[in-house]
Amino acid sequence: MERSFNSVTRPISAQLLFLLITSFLIWPCTEAAAASAAEELLKGFEATPNPSIPFFQPLLNDSSSKFSFGFLRVNSTQLALAVLHVPSSEPLWLANPTTLSRWSDRTKVFFNGSLVISDPRTRMFWSTVTQGDKLVLLNNSNLQIQKGLDNSNNVNVPTVLWQSFDFPTNTLVETQNFTSTMTLLSSNGLYSMRLGNDFIGLYAKFDSGSDQIYWKHKALQAKAQIIEGNGPIHVQVDPDGWLGMYQNGTTPVDIESFNSFQRSLDGLLMVRLEPDGNLKAYYWSGSRWVLDYVAIRETCDLPSPCGSYGLCTPGSGCSCLDNSTELSSSECSSSGPYSNDMCSDPKTQKNDIKVLRRGGVEVPFKEWMRYETTPSLEECENACGNNCSCYGAVYNNASGFCYILDYPIQTLLGTGDDSKVGYFKIKEGANKKKINSGLGVGVGLLGGAVLCLIGAVGFGSYKIWRNKKRVNRMLEEETGGVMSGPYKDLGSASFRSIEMCSSGHR
Repeated sequence: MERSFNSVTRPISAQLLFLLITSFLIWPCTEAAAASAAEELLKGFEATPNPSIPFFQPLLNDSSSKFSFGFLRVNSTQLALAVLHVPSSEPLWLANPTTLSRWSDRTKVFFNGSLVISDPRTRMFWSTVTQGDKLVLLNNSNLQIQKGLDNSNNVNVPTVLWQSFDFPTNTLVETQNFTSTMTLLSSNGLYSMRLGNDFIGLYAKFDSGSDQIYWKHKALQAKAQIIEGNGPIHVQVDPDGWLGMYQNGTTPVDIESFNSFQRSLDGLLMVRLEPDGNLKAYYWSGSRWVLDYVAIRETCDLPSPCGSYGLCTPGSGCSCLDNSTELSSSECSSSGPYSNDMCSDPKTQKNDIKVLRRGGVEVPFKEWMRYETTPSLEECENACGNNCSCYGAVYNNASGFCYILDYPIQTLLGTGDDSKVGYFKIKEGANKKKINSGLGVGVGLLGGAVLCLIGAVGFGSYKIWRNKKRVNRMLEEETGGVMSGPYKDLGSASFRSIEMCSSGHR
């Protein structure tokens, strides 16, 4: 499957080779293990992870054996309850992605009417809080807790108390409803998808306490209208290759078509919110996942493709806002620590805010950004400089728009227009702390070395003094006199120096 863009990650060829090797090694094990799993779990079921299993331990299969529910090993030592697409070994759903338990025989999963996972050591506990009869996995990957039979309307079907489709993680599969009460969350927790009154929105969480929308798809309402007061909208991935938006009924108020639109596909179709913030659709061809749809087509339109204090220029890639720094490890070295207070400390009168100015820059997704109209660049800068929750501002001399960045500085867009000027704050406290602590360690090591050197010199002096004393005693015995010299006081100092050096290394 195609992975999200990152300008400083390993080359895509290396990633693909890794995925191919991993799939080749894991696929036979996953398929063989899945074949032995049950097709329903009843009250009293209990399981613990097997320490010899490297990737996935199936507990429950659907009737077609295309999907499996079980223990997914994460980072070799952690465990997640997951629903897996067996042919590709791709996780489609996780029970509790924000809190993982340990892959240990003390971690236990059981079904007592509720599906429960418990890890007493980390105190991780997750439960569906239900009173069902059985746990089943449907042929569309939906995990359900069912109870009895619903005889209403003369239809004998089980009552569904809980289902995984109501709690999506980062993926939607075909026929799965996504409602206004749900959130799709990227695997790194930075980006989310939610529904508005008449739109699909993608949001970024930039450590500022509030989310910033960076992509919005509004319903065209060509075939049906959204009627105020008739309930919220929902979306669904259609097997015919499109994402449909609905209010009531079966007629969509909007269709976002994929490359496979109205084509007959045998494999699974899914939509995923990727770690780079992009929304993509894929279908399973029988041997690989094929990219079918991309919401954000240009790399520089992603929420933060070059990291904090980065600059993304179309056709040129990533660089840093500060020309004196280089992009490394997906971050620019000029980036300071995040803080909710981007003003100088009034108590100490210490100015730890550095200001960076850069021409030829523009805010990304500016149609969704907050702005003010100011007559000059100076007033735009003052509007941000006097606002302790403002991290920066970008001014357009042509329009007079002053875009206020009330979240930690991410990636800006590079343009050839010098009339668009950026003003950015950088908190220098943590960097100085690192420098000061490093200086302190250096001084400490230097002081220790000096003490040891003094001790060594003193010890040598002591040996000379002792030898000299022995010679003096011999001479004294021969002459009967007492000889004085410069070694008398040095001896006691030598012992003190040796003791100080030794105590420093205990």
